[in-house]
Amino acid sequence: MSKIKLNFNNLSIPEKIARARQIVTALTGNADFASTQPPLAQVTATIDALEAAYAATLAARQEAKAKTSTQNQKEEEFDSTFSRLASFVESASGGDEAKIKGVGLDVRATASSSDVLGAPAALAPTVGDHDGEVDLQWDTVRGARSYVIEISADPPTNTSWQHKTVSTKSRATIEGLTSGTKYWFRVAAVGANGQSGWSDPATKIAP
Repeated sequence: MSKIKLNFNNLSIPEKIARARQIVTALTGNADFASTQPPLAQVTATIDALEAAYAATLAARQEAKAKTSTQNQKEEEFDSTFSRLASFVESASGGDEAKIKGVGLDVRATASSSDVLGAPAALAPTVGDHDGEVDLQWDTVRGARSYVIEISADPPTNTSWQHKTVSTKSRATIEGLTSGTKYWFRVAAVGANGQSGWSDPATKIAP
């Protein structure tokens, strides 16, 4: 006696829905399987419910991405605005520490030759939101004002690294990559006393 093997566990939700609708179509009006249990109407309602939930989830993900993008943009505007304000206060106060602290701003410690930045750690590339994009993230380096990102084709050599972009945060999105191509990435921190060493390189195939 033959046993049924559904194989639904290995399918994506859209594949499950398509397969299920094929099965319902084949069972509809089939004299060999009259009065199915559960009824085909109930089966179809279950399929429709999953399809609606899947569509709602996709819409929510797109909305979340859009909101995250807007949040990141507003954060960049916020940081830029307060950077300009800090520059104004610094200039207008003539560098007077008391006046600067009097408006709630902190004073940066004077840099010394011993203030050497450590190389960024935990560089992690992940698939970006679009084809040809890779998102990079790494641990924040104390004292860093910005980060320099370099990229290399595979395999990396001493001369294959090329400047790609600069970020003021411990993350960056690398765009314009060729899908299916393996790339290598590395990051260095930049502070008052110059640039740190390079992070350990990390690799990712562009989506």
